[in-house]
Amino acid sequence: MNRKPKMTPRMEDWKTHYRDQILSSHDAVKAVKPGHRVFLGTGCAQPNSLVQSLTDRHAELNDVELIQLFTMGEAPYADKKMIDHFKVNTFFVSRNVRNLVKEGFGSYTPIFLSDIPKLFASGEMPIDVSLIQVSPPDERGMCSLGVSVDIVRAAVENSRLVIAEVNEQMPRTHGDSLINIYDLDHLVPVNSPLIEYDSQEPTQESQKIGEYIAALVESGSTVELGIGLIPQASLDHFKGKSNLGIHTEMLSDSIIDLIESGVVNGSRKSMDPGKVVASFCMGTKKLYEYIDDNPMFSFRPTEYVNDPFTIARQTKMVAINTSMEVDLTGQVCADSVGPKFYSGIGGQVDFNRGATQSPGGKAIIALPSTANNGEVSRIVTHLSPGSGVVTTRGDVHYVVTEYGTAYLHGKSIQGRALALISISHPKFRAQLIKEAIEAKYLMPDMAAVQGKMFVEPPGLRASMIMEDGTPIKFRPIHPTDEPRMRELFYALSESTIYYRFGSHMKKLPQKQIQDFVYIDHRNEVSIVGTIPEAHGEEIVAMGCYYLDTKNNRAEVALVTRDPWQNRGIGTFLLKTLARIARRNGIRGLTAQIHFQNKIMQNLMYKIGAKVKSELKDGVYGITVDF
Repeated sequence: MNRKPKMTPRMEDWKTHYRDQILSSHDAVKAVKPGHRVFLGTGCAQPNSLVQSLTDRHAELNDVELIQLFTMGEAPYADKKMIDHFKVNTFFVSRNVRNLVKEGFGSYTPIFLSDIPKLFASGEMPIDVSLIQVSPPDERGMCSLGVSVDIVRAAVENSRLVIAEVNEQMPRTHGDSLINIYDLDHLVPVNSPLIEYDSQEPTQESQKIGEYIAALVESGSTVELGIGLIPQASLDHFKGKSNLGIHTEMLSDSIIDLIESGVVNGSRKSMDPGKVVASFCMGTKKLYEYIDDNPMFSFRPTEYVNDPFTIARQTKMVAINTSMEVDLTGQVCADSVGPKFYSGIGGQVDFNRGATQSPGGKAIIALPSTANNGEVSRIVTHLSPGSGVVTTRGDVHYVVTEYGTAYLHGKSIQGRALALISISHPKFRAQLIKEAIEAKYLMPDMAAVQGKMFVEPPGLRASMIMEDGTPIKFRPIHPTDEPRMRELFYALSESTIYYRFGSHMKKLPQKQIQDFVYIDHRNEVSIVGTIPEAHGEEIVAMGCYYLDTKNNRAEVALVTRDPWQNRGIGTFLLKTLARIARRNGIRGLTAQIHFQNKIMQNLMYKIGAKVKSELKDGVYGITVDF
C-alpha cells in the first residue's frame, strides 16, 4: 500500500511536527503489533536502538515477520528462542542471520535486487512498519537516508508506518536520498557512531584475481563492484588507469584513494557523468566523513542503480561479482554452499545482464579456485547437490580465478570445459578432464592430455608495436587455442606449410594440435602472437621450442601467417624464445631449415650468439650456443 504523497513542509510547521513526533525507542516500537510485517534498515544504517527495543518487547509479540536485505549490526531477534515471536525473512543471508537460516528457523527469499522495490510497491509484500535511520533534518525539514538508500526508499514509500532513528552522526548524502520529515511518523533522536565495516586484508589469491580482473578493465570504463574481498582487492590494481567511473551497489573505503589519485573521475560516463553512483556504502568513519555533503557522490535507490536497462546505457560498463562454484558448462552458484544458503542473488544478475548489453561492456564472475584450505575445487564438473544457479550458462561471459581468465560466451560446452579446467587449481585438472570425458563434455581422445595442463609461469608475455602502429601481443599458448591453431594452419600458404612442417600437409592432426597446446612451459614452450578481433583474438604467428635433455639444447620452429611475414614478428618471437630458454638454463637452440627458406636462416643469426650450420639433404641444421 502506497503512503500519501509527500508534503512540502513550511518552515514554521515542520519543526513543530518534528517535536510532536519524538518518542523514546522503547515507546516508538510499541506501534509494532502481533502479526505485523516489519522492515529493517539495511547495511551499516541498521537502526540498532530500535532493533534492540523491538527485541526487548518480544514477550508482547507473536508472529512478527522481520524483512531485511543485508544488515551489519547485531541481530538479537535471530535466536531460536525467539522464533515464536519473530520470523526472519531475508533477501540476502548476512552473517547475523546465517545460522538461523541454515538451521531452518529463518527464511531466505531469492530475488533479483532490482525486483524488490516492485515487490513492495505492488502490494505483493505489504509492509506495516519500517524501522530506519536518517540524518537530522536540514532547514527545509528534509532528512537524508545517508549511507543506505538502496531498498530503504521503496520500503518507506510503501509502509503504513515509518519509525526513524534521527542520528546526529549520519552523513547527508547527495543524489536521491532526501526524505520529507512529514513522511516519518515517529522519531527517535540518537547520537551514535554508525556501524563500521573494515574490509579484510586481501589474500594472495584475491590479489592475483584482482590483477587479472584489472587487466580486463580499460581506462574510461564504468565499474560495478559486488560485495566481497575479490571486487575490493581489484581496486588495488586500478591505479595505472584513468577516467574510470563508478556505478555500483556498494562503496567501501577503497574508493577514496582512487578518487584522490585521479583514477576515478567519471568524466567518460554516459550516464551521470562526473558522479560516483551507489545505493549504499559500508566502511569506516573515514568513508562516512568523506561522503558527507560531497556532491561527487550520488546515492540512488535500487530501482535506479540496479535497473539492467540503466546499467546497459553506460558505455564500457564492467560488472565484477563473485561466486561460490562454477560448473564446466558455465552455471554459476553464488548464494549457497550445496543446499545451505549462504548469501543471496543480490545484484549479480542485474549487473551481469546490464554490462553485457553495454557498448564495450564486460561481465566478470570471479572466485578462488579452491575452498576449504585448498581441499575442494570451486571449478566443478557438476554443481554440488542442492546448489542453485544464480547466473545461467547463457548469461556468463568472463570467469576469473587466480590462475587466469576464461571467456565462455558463445563457446561450445567443450570450449567452456577446457577454458574452465585451465583456470582451475592444477591439482584438480586431471580429475576434471576425466570427469568431463565421462560427462561427454570432452571427446575421449582428451584422456591423452590428463596431467598435461600446466600453469603458465610469469614473465612469458610480451608485446610489440609494428611500424604501421598495429599492436601484437605475445603470450603462452593455451588449451583453448585448439580452434585458433586450426584457423592458423588453414590460413597458411602451401609454401609456408612446407617450410614449417617439411611436407605438403592438407590437415593438421588432432594429436599434433594437442602437442602444440598442452605443454609444460619449460621443456616445451609455445608463444603465440595475437591481434584483437570481434570474436576475441586471432593468432597470426607461433614460435615454439622442444628441449632435447640429452644435450640441453632446444629445437626451435616458427610460423607466421603470410600477410604478416617480413614485418619483424619472426625476429621478435625468436628473440623471445631465446630469452626464455636462457632463463630456463638451456644451453642453446637448434633448427632444421629448408635450404630455400632464407628468411628463417637469416633469423637464426639475429639471436646474438655463436651460430653453426651444416647442409645435408637440402636441409640446414643450425645450432646456436648461448
